[in-house]
Amino acid sequence: MFRAPVWRAVTALAVIAISSVLALVSAPRLGLDLRGGTQLVFETRDSPTVKADSAATDRALDVLRQRADALGVVDPTLVRSGERRIIVELPGVLDPRQAAEVIGRTAQLAFHPVLGDEGGVRDENGGQLRLGPAAITGDGIADAVEQSDPQRGPGWWVSIDFRDAGAWQRMSGAAACEPVGDPKRRIAIVLDDEVISSPPLDPSIPCRTGIPGGSADITGSFTHEEARDLAVLIKGGALPVPLTIVEQRTVGPTLGAAAIEASAKAAVAGLVLTAAFIVAVYRMSGLLSTIALACYGLISYAALVAMGATFTLPGLAGFVLAIGMAIDANVLVFERAREEYDQGRGRGLKAALNRGFRNAWSAIADSNVTTLIAAGLLFWLASGPVKGFGVTLAVGVLASLVSAMLITRVLAHAVIGRVGPRLSGLGSPGAVRTWLTRRNPQLMKARRLWLAIAGTLVAAAVAGLLARGLNFGVEFTGGRLVEFATAKPLSADAAGQAVSRAGFPSAVVQASGDGVTVRAGRLGLDDVARIEQELERQAGEVTKRSEEFVGPSLGQELRRNALVALGVAVSMQLAYLAIRFRWTFGAAAVLALLVDVTVVAGMFAWLGKPVDGIFLAAMLTIVGYSVNDKVVVFDRVRELWSLRNPFATAVNSAILQTMPRTVNTGLGALFILLALMAFGGDSLRDFALALVTGIVAGTLSSAFVAGPLAVWLSRFDRKPPPGPPVKRRRASGAVV
Repeated sequence: MFRAPVWRAVTALAVIAISSVLALVSAPRLGLDLRGGTQLVFETRDSPTVKADSAATDRALDVLRQRADALGVVDPTLVRSGERRIIVELPGVLDPRQAAEVIGRTAQLAFHPVLGDEGGVRDENGGQLRLGPAAITGDGIADAVEQSDPQRGPGWWVSIDFRDAGAWQRMSGAAACEPVGDPKRRIAIVLDDEVISSPPLDPSIPCRTGIPGGSADITGSFTHEEARDLAVLIKGGALPVPLTIVEQRTVGPTLGAAAIEASAKAAVAGLVLTAAFIVAVYRMSGLLSTIALACYGLISYAALVAMGATFTLPGLAGFVLAIGMAIDANVLVFERAREEYDQGRGRGLKAALNRGFRNAWSAIADSNVTTLIAAGLLFWLASGPVKGFGVTLAVGVLASLVSAMLITRVLAHAVIGRVGPRLSGLGSPGAVRTWLTRRNPQLMKARRLWLAIAGTLVAAAVAGLLARGLNFGVEFTGGRLVEFATAKPLSADAAGQAVSRAGFPSAVVQASGDGVTVRAGRLGLDDVARIEQELERQAGEVTKRSEEFVGPSLGQELRRNALVALGVAVSMQLAYLAIRFRWTFGAAAVLALLVDVTVVAGMFAWLGKPVDGIFLAAMLTIVGYSVNDKVVVFDRVRELWSLRNPFATAVNSAILQTMPRTVNTGLGALFILLALMAFGGDSLRDFALALVTGIVAGTLSSAFVAGPLAVWLSRFDRKPPPGPPVKRRRASGAVV
């Protein structure tokens, strides 16, 4: 009896100490949506000679890394995703045109002899050149650097060193044999099938002797940036396969700073509201759980920085949301301890608390597994910042287990028993339980009415989906979404006219306050610059806050993955519940879950809210939360159901007995979500709206949809009810 509490206390202190050290010595890694910069996702394509497999993609990744380093980008991140995709993150680079042109350009460089001035290709001055076969390719370049010299006049040029000095000398020597002024005396330097320079050889270069030393200069009317970018491309070498941009995101640093500030405000406000609520309901036990909740935040943060996880805006939302979900395990334990003490099963508060921890473990474990399934699917099938939400949610679930089952338990054992039942918060059943016990409503007698109301809500939601459809965002449809900040407010009509003058009358334009959002399917980087210029004519100074581009093929893939994620989530929840309970419980829970998901989707359809990756994160969170709630109910049904207690009566009693936990947990989560709605931006506000709707629907469907469906399906279940638990008898020591 003595060893377990001591070891729990030692383990709790060790976890807190390690987490504190990790939090102090490790700096958080912020995503581009929080610190500003550009993210590019490239997809390799097959060339006539090379197949775009994983090996070719790795070689292309090496070339891109050399180019990013040569550009001087601080702390660039380049990783291969799958077999054909490369994700490039460039902090501080806010011009996506420059990033895409320099980083992802094919850069097929070659030196060609000139055969004449007719046919063929255009030179840098607009004239015609006929080129011979390439004599030197990009593989023959050893180094390239931009240079300038005031003594040679203004401007920049690129100095090149060749690996094979003899090849360059032979090529220049052959051209030097042509008369001065003859086009054949020129050497054409071709980059990506475009002549960037075709200088004639100096008259002093002798025939057949050529230019010794293995070096040459590419001259032209280059600015410093143009000469540097060209040197980067040449030095980095040619890409082994062509690249296509399938996704691009750019976020300004001011928007990232505002997101961090908003998330911090939401976290503080949500934590204060949740702490005040839990202390008001559970008094001393609630205060101890609030301390454990602060430890939960420390453990979660330390685990994320130790893993090297990238903090993104959805990830911060997940971190804040997990605060509300972390209180669930504490509420389950405290409500169970209240029941044990009220029914006199425990000898005193400490014994009731022990039984509360022991009897609540099954529901806590099952409900957290369902949330982990949703988090795992987000990480597996989502893309971009939404993956960060999945990681944060999973870490939060595991940290909440440590917080509730270890730290709260240690603190409670140290205090409970030394204070009176009233001050402890466990000595009274609570206002909700008292009211339910006194009224004892027979909910299952009106189960047909509840199912009819649920059916009506589903019909209204389906009508919205059919009549208005879902407003899929750029992430699922493909296209470009740009958000501008304007010095002067613009009306939606004025902003739309400016975008039309830029050449995009069919673009979707929204204006609110000092912001203008433009979305179009075919919108290039140069087009964005034209739109920005048109807006500046009407609104003064215009700053690009963020930009997002998703290729049509990737949009279809993400939309397909979203449907797969929801389908797999529902199937896995059904399988898990069928294994842990019985198939009728699983089917009832999943059908009720589909009601929750349909209601949320229908509401977004009627309101015209955007459906994007953040919405997918919200839906999968709703799946986890909804099943979580139903697991708690069915866990109690399994405990109450027996041959002497009919199934409908057991379901009714289980709903009433778990109602205090459901109400208190839901309110704890709602405080956090209301804080996100108050302080978060537009995307987080929609995220919070979806979750608020899902939590309310999920809470109600546990009692009024899952319960009645389980009663109706029980007639098809041939498996007998579980027998009563076997009580262990202590040996008396007497011999009979």
